Amino acid sequence: MTTPTTTTQKPTIVIVHGAWSDASPFDAVDRLLAADGYTVTHFANPLRALGDDTDQLVAFLKARTTGPVVLVGHSYGGAVIGGAALSHPEVGALVYLNAFVPAEGETILDLAGHAGPVDAGALFDMAPFPGDHNVDLYLKPDAFAAGFVNGLPAELAATFFAKQRPIAYAALTEPARADQAWQTLPSWYVAGSDDHSIAFETQLWMAQRAGSVLTQVATGHLSMTAEPEVVAQVIAEAAAKN
Repeated sequence: MTTPTTTTQKPTIVIVHGAWSDASPFDAVDRLLAADGYTVTHFANPLRALGDDTDQLVAFLKARTTGPVVLVGHSYGGAVIGGAALSHPEVGALVYLNAFVPAEGETILDLAGHAGPVDAGALFDMAPFPGDHNVDLYLKPDAFAAGFVNGLPAELAATFFAKQRPIAYAALTEPARADQAWQTLPSWYVAGSDDHSIAFETQLWMAQRAGSVLTQVATGHLSMTAEPEVVAQVIAEAAAKN
């Protein structure tokens, strides 16, 4: 008599990129996770307003996933996954990569300035668009090189600069909602010690506050590009607990 076997569905990995980027810094992580049998999908983060971006992620999860989900957020994407996860009952774990992890009422600018003031004029080229107080922020070439892609090969850094997507200023100043998912769901945090976009001490403070399983890497802001094996392993660990 043959004993029936059961298979456990691996969670879908949903990755949410941050500002000044698209999904391409995750290419190597995607390949590693796919080779390990995971389905990986990316949410095209609108980067318009924190609440609206969060609501769109909730709609994306309902339309594009079935079964258990692990949410992965990089930088600003961390704030989006934290606000969205509890609205989708299949999300079982959160992975933060060099990410913002706000509590209720905090803004991205609040957290970015945790270790010192932010000089917007030195960092951003500003492109106003129609509407009240609407402006898109692009990282200036020097700020992008020193703070966003530091530690990466020059050719790759230039490619990422060419693909950078702006974030609306409003998204950085909108307070985070109540019921942030890190307060109840298990979370993992990858912190880059050479990150010049989010201070390392700020990353450690947010990870500790969230009770995240912490992994430290000697990388800049794009830890998933610099250390894809480490990042893929952390995501797999989170998925195994899901």
